[in-house]
Amino acid sequence: MTERRNSIELIHEGKYAAEVLIELVYTDDGWSPTMSLDDARKLETVRLALKRGDVAKAVKFGSVFELKPLAVE
Repeated sequence: MTERRNSIELIHEGKYAAEVLIELVYTDDGWSPTMSLDDARKLETVRLALKRGDVAKAVKFGSVFELKPLAVE
């Protein structure tokens, strides 16, 4: 039996982070869940876009956030 579930992957590069929706496939063979090659490519595309600072490209695949350090006293 094969079960498919949506999952949100968090990608962090530099001052940006993105939440990207992918599909995980669970099988009864005891192995960890897997993702499709297309989803793996999507994650890599987002990672590289964030690394370049190309937020416009990354936002096509999910939500993008700008990270800012907090001053703690």
